[in-house]
Amino acid sequence: MAILHCGCAEATQCHHQLLILTPERSCPKLRDRPRTAAVGGGVLGEVASILCLTGPMVGAGILLYLRSLVSMVFLGRLGQLPLAGGSLALGFANITGYSVLSGLAGGMDPVCGQAFGAGRTDLLRAALRRTVVLLLAASVPVSVLWVAMHRVLVATGQDPDIAATAYAYILFSLPDLVLQCFLHPLRIYLRAQSVTLPLTYAAAAALMLHVPINLFLVDTLGLGIRGVALGAVCTNFNCLLFLLAYVCLSGMYGHDGDGKAKACAATDEEDGVKEWWSLVKLSVHSCMSVCLEWWWYEIMVLLCGVLADPKAAVAAMGVLIQTTSLIYIFPHSLGCAVSTRVGNELGAGRPERARLVARVGLGLGAALGLVAFAFAVSVRAAWARMFTTDDAILKLAAAALPLLGAAELGNCPQTAGCGVLRGSARPEKAARINVCAFYGVGMPVALALAFWPVRLDFRGMWGGMLAAQLVCASLMLRAVLATDWTEQTERARELTGGSDSYGVVVVVDDDKPKHPKTAKPQVDNTLLMVIDCV
Repeated sequence: MAILHCGCAEATQCHHQLLILTPERSCPKLRDRPRTAAVGGGVLGEVASILCLTGPMVGAGILLYLRSLVSMVFLGRLGQLPLAGGSLALGFANITGYSVLSGLAGGMDPVCGQAFGAGRTDLLRAALRRTVVLLLAASVPVSVLWVAMHRVLVATGQDPDIAATAYAYILFSLPDLVLQCFLHPLRIYLRAQSVTLPLTYAAAAALMLHVPINLFLVDTLGLGIRGVALGAVCTNFNCLLFLLAYVCLSGMYGHDGDGKAKACAATDEEDGVKEWWSLVKLSVHSCMSVCLEWWWYEIMVLLCGVLADPKAAVAAMGVLIQTTSLIYIFPHSLGCAVSTRVGNELGAGRPERARLVARVGLGLGAALGLVAFAFAVSVRAAWARMFTTDDAILKLAAAALPLLGAAELGNCPQTAGCGVLRGSARPEKAARINVCAFYGVGMPVALALAFWPVRLDFRGMWGGMLAAQLVCASLMLRAVLATDWTEQTERARELTGGSDSYGVVVVVDDDKPKHPKTAKPQVDNTLLMVIDCV
């Protein structure tokens, strides 16, 4: 039991003592708060904290990218029609399914990050369960759309053979929707607790099995394009099993004490509805933010089909989309790390530390943008040769790569800024910024530069991308720097139920005050009690 004085000018004469009592059965404390959550360390310490989180996520992202590359190789081995059908199916799946589930899962990011910082392990697990249910519900209409894919493609004028092949691929990818409903929330659940290495290990183990699984399904069983789709499903299933095994064996999803521990959680129906509503709002706004940017790239591919040389333009765009997808792994991982750190610090009630995390994250994003720009410019003459030998495609890709690199100067810091907004539970602001930047500025600029009046053709499309990313970065920077971090800390307390999360404080008035400055005490014969849930 600790004794604190009430703050009177003459503390030695003060009789209003604050007794901090520990509850007989307190709520569970976190077993292993990460070192990254320490208050000290300064800028260099925060850089190290963010990079320690980013590194394993970059590794996992590259492994997942290689898994997709292996699938494309197997599609290519089957011939031109399976490759075209598989590519069309993947594009359709990205627009209508994967982007939606990924965006919705992002709603639990601030909840988990702030709950972990506040020590609310019960809320952390509740967010995981609720997000899985939310994604499963969202996957139902997506599944219906996938089943009707063939009719949609034929109605939009796609080649019947390619449409039929794409339909076969996406039908056998339906189980992947269910797997994604568990994979996305589980990754965020682990990342919010600064546990990222198991994600890399699980992705590596799944990738090692990916090639033999595809060989067995495609070559041995002769399933063709259906085997490639099932191979991707099996690999994601293996990754999910590895992550679940880690969570179960490490005890990260254990129960805290007996049923009485639930007295610290918001168990009544009203609080449960409130938490559900908060999660749904965050998920919808996060989905809008992710999809608006994701769909922009797909729209660019469609617009390439009406350029002067549509075949070369679409092929070159495909090469560049693969390139930017590879580069995006780095800023995306950085943004996730920044989101986690901002959420942890806000949940722990440290606004100044959260401000430092945000500024360090933006600085790292700007540095990463310079590296990406240098990479794109340096490989402009050779990069596309890894994908094709067609002179027209090579020429278009070489001309657009510097513009792609320049766009990364805005994309990397804006992705870090988006992580700041997501970690502080403001995905709706990120969605508004994406609408203004990509559709209010980027789209008109791309159309004007590519078609009329400038007529730069393919380079004009990427000029629009450059304009969108620079505007997006500027708006993100403004939003982050104008943040009132004290206000965000209060919002974090509300989101995590922090208004009930303090020590049990008892103010005791034993005798009448013996000095004039305490003649009118603020608390008289009063017991002030607040439950400790940390």
